[in-house]
Amino acid sequence: MQWIETKNASEKEIQGLFENPMALFTEEIQASVSDIETLVKTRGDAALMDLTEKFDRVALKSLKVTEKEIDQAFIDVSSDLLIALQHAKENIEKYHRKQLRESFFTREANGGILGQMISPVPRVGLYIPGGTAAYPSSVLMNGIPAVLAGVKEIVLISPPQKDGKIHPGVLVAAKLVGITEIYTLGGAQGIFAMTYGTESIPKVDKIVGPGNVYVTLAKKMVYGQVDIDMIAGPSEILIIAEEGQNPAFIAADLLSQAEHDPLASAILITPSKALGENVLAELEKQQQRLIRKDITNVALKNQGKIIITKDLEEAFFLSNRFAPEHLEVLLEDPMSYLPKIENAGCVFLGPYSPEPLGDYYAGTNHTLPTSGSARHFSPLSVDDFIKKTSIVYYTKDGLSRAQKDIELLADYEGLEAHKKAVSIRFE
Repeated sequence: MQWIETKNASEKEIQGLFENPMALFTEEIQASVSDIETLVKTRGDAALMDLTEKFDRVALKSLKVTEKEIDQAFIDVSSDLLIALQHAKENIEKYHRKQLRESFFTREANGGILGQMISPVPRVGLYIPGGTAAYPSSVLMNGIPAVLAGVKEIVLISPPQKDGKIHPGVLVAAKLVGITEIYTLGGAQGIFAMTYGTESIPKVDKIVGPGNVYVTLAKKMVYGQVDIDMIAGPSEILIIAEEGQNPAFIAADLLSQAEHDPLASAILITPSKALGENVLAELEKQQQRLIRKDITNVALKNQGKIIITKDLEEAFFLSNRFAPEHLEVLLEDPMSYLPKIENAGCVFLGPYSPEPLGDYYAGTNHTLPTSGSARHFSPLSVDDFIKKTSIVYYTKDGLSRAQKDIELLADYEGLEAHKKAVSIRFE
């Protein structure tokens, strides 16, 4: 962990604290992903099969997951997991249902009608990471807002395990959400398949879901041909805490994000040097018991920080500069500090609102902006799966009242045909 006391640091050193460790798209990675794109566009399903065998070491007979495989998944998962997924689903639905928008129409004084029509994105592709890990929570977080928005067709792809099958928890979560068009496919090739379409996989209009650097680069490359949710970097947590907070809680929460990725960021900002020292001791103790300690060790060594500030005012100032994906506020009466928060993906208030509560259960979405993009991006929501269409209706009388203004503006901009499109109606 890097230890910084702001009273001893220069402005340049403080600025350097907030250079987010976004995974770099090296030339080698870019070349590899470009080659994959060419293969998928030219060879379709055959390329998908070959690339799955190459990268996942699995020879697939078919990409499409059958109804029988989905039914078997319900047998393979425990009843306790099924109940937990159902509870999480209920909470996520309840929260996201409040985000639903309605179309509107207003009659203007001139007799015209203006409005906005809300309609769902027609076809959406969900990318769910897999292979060596299972993420049924990501199915719920990405699928539920799409269903609530009214998306008619949802495709889900996920890489195979060593046995050639998708994790049963992922299949169960998909069925709970109402997604049954599922393909055993991962990597950059999965993104390109959903963008361009193949013999088995029809093209989609939008792609959402997290992935590794290859998946992320592929999403970046196809943006514009399809829409995407965001360019997500490594996970982040920033905790603002004061003297008297439990250092064991804080250390556990920092580790909960550090275990995601060697590039993950785990940061504590506090005015209390004693608390910082106690958290550092707890991190060393707790980390030894973790299965993924090799990952947490690298993440904490390279991106972990304990920053000792002059006061809480400076702590919030620094937090807003970092714009963290996850922000925990462990202070007396944390709700009163909400007005100080300008940039964060999701905010967790108080000692009993740990970040994993949002990852799995509370109902807020865990697909969040990273790498400082919380300054201008929002969490995944129902809004990501709708389109807004503007509606204009004017009568002849209404247009005649606006004619002079429109013609003056068109003249000023030198657009003669714009002016003529109005004037011709009154000649």
